[in-house]
Parts: sequence; C-alpha cells; structure tokens
Amino acid sequence: MRIFDPHIHMTSRTTDDYARMAAAGVLAVVEPAFWLGQPRTNPGSFTDYFDSLIGWEPYRAAQFGVVHHATIALNPKEANDPRCRPVLDLLPRYLDKDRVVAVGEIGYDSMTPEEDDAFERQLALAVEHELPALVHTPHRDKARGTRRTLDVVAASGIAPERVAVDHLNEVTVGLVKDSGCWMGFSIYPETKMSPPRMVEILRAHGPERVLINSAADWGVSDPLLTQETARAMLAAGFGEDDVDRVLWRNPMEFYGQSGRLDLTAAGPGARDTEPAFAEPTFAGSSIRRGGE
Repeated sequence: MRIFDPHIHMTSRTTDDYARMAAAGVLAVVEPAFWLGQPRTNPGSFTDYFDSLIGWEPYRAAQFGVVHHATIALNPKEANDPRCRPVLDLLPRYLDKDRVVAVGEIGYDSMTPEEDDAFERQLALAVEHELPALVHTPHRDKARGTRRTLDVVAASGIAPERVAVDHLNEVTVGLVKDSGCWMGFSIYPETKMSPPRMVEILRAHGPERVLINSAADWGVSDPLLTQETARAMLAAGFGEDDVDRVLWRNPMEFYGQSGRLDLTAAGPGARDTEPAFAEPTFAGSSIRRGGE
C-alpha cells in the first residue's frame, strides 16, 4: 500500500523513523509548523525553524525515499506570546515558497483574543496566497472550540473545501462534516484517536474528505499508526480502494489545491488515482544516516 501522512512533525523524529516509515509504504508527508515544547523567545528562532522545514528536512526525508512538504504558520499556543507575534509579519515570505502547501497549524489552543486575531489574520493570508489552511482544534473544551473554529472559518471567506480541521473525534466529526471542511484525525497510542475508533467513524461517516495522520512529534506518538489504521480498515471489511483513498488520494487531493504538491520523487504510481497496493521497495544504498 501507499501512505501519505498529511500531518507529522518529522523535526522531532529520528532517521530510524524515516527508514521504518519508508519500509511501511509511507511515501509522502506534510510537516506543519508547530510548538517545539520549549518556548521560543524571538522571531529569529522561527526564521531558523521555517528555513529547516523547507530546506534541511526535505533533504533528510529524500535520503529514505520520502517526499516532504510543509505548512507554515504561527501556531495557536505561541500566538499568545507577545515575543512571538511579530512572526505574523514574516509569514508572507515563506508562504510563497515552493514546498509550502498550506497555512498551518492555525486555530485555537486556549481560545483567547490573541488566538482569535492570529487565526483570522492567517486565514486571510491563506486566501491571499491561494493556499489551503490546516486548522488545529483545542485539546480542551473541544466541542466549543470546534464550533468557534467553524464560525471563524465561515466569516473569513475561505472556501470550506480548502480547510482541514484536525484532531477531531466522535463528538466533533459531525460538526465539521456538515461545514464542508475536510475532517482530520490524529491516531495516537494513548490519546486522541485509535485505529479501532477510526474504523467506526469511517463506518458511520464514510471516507469522503477524511484525512488520517499520525501527528507524531516529541511526545508519546507513533509514525506507523497510519499503517496500523489501514490494516484495521482492511480487517473490518473496507476494500483496498477505500484504504487507498483515505491514506493516499485524499491528502493528495487536499494539498494538491495549493498547486505546489510535487510527488514525482515518490516513484511510479504516486500520482495515479487508482489504488496501488504493491509493496514499495527501497534501495539500501540510497539511505544515508547522520552526517555520512
């Protein structure tokens, strides 16, 4: 099978993860800009981080046959820090870069007025730069946060089909489905969403406009839970076409709206609209580690 992880923070992962992902059929990833865990104290640290997302990380991924794109934004958590807010003025120079396929992650963490302002301004940037938007829903008070998210999206004028609302669950999926936005689900070992729960959501709501990601980062997470979800779908009676649609064609369609998604390096069949369930092969001589 072929897998496109539409939300994973590879900056936090090792080269061993890239090797495991490639062997599992993960041929493409999108890495959203996010909070690194340690508070950043000036806009310059974001400049270095963004440069890494569009420079170093695609190179690192390519050593393992994985195509890497990014989304760029001031994340919701740091939108509350006055030391970080000048980053909003830096974003336009990065939103014009070839490997940037969306504005994100944007949205809410604590639903503060500062987050309101950053969210609205970055949705406006998405419209101006003709890019999709990847939206983070808060981990606390998720239903209220999702409703507020959808209200801001509707008021922004961005087309709902150009917005992915992420980190959904059984309580919030219906709200987003009715809005016309894409529905994102993060599969985690202990929190958020599990493969069995994801299968039940797919049974209830179907595969249309569904994006399944690992959101793997520096916390307890697993970059292979996309593959585990695919296996759970097959075991539950979903066909190979459904799996390919959810794990490959849907993220390709969503990020393809940017006009910048380039999957040619993912190998033959990467752009096909038909299922491709042959196991990928990777030449060991092409894999380099560390500073070799």
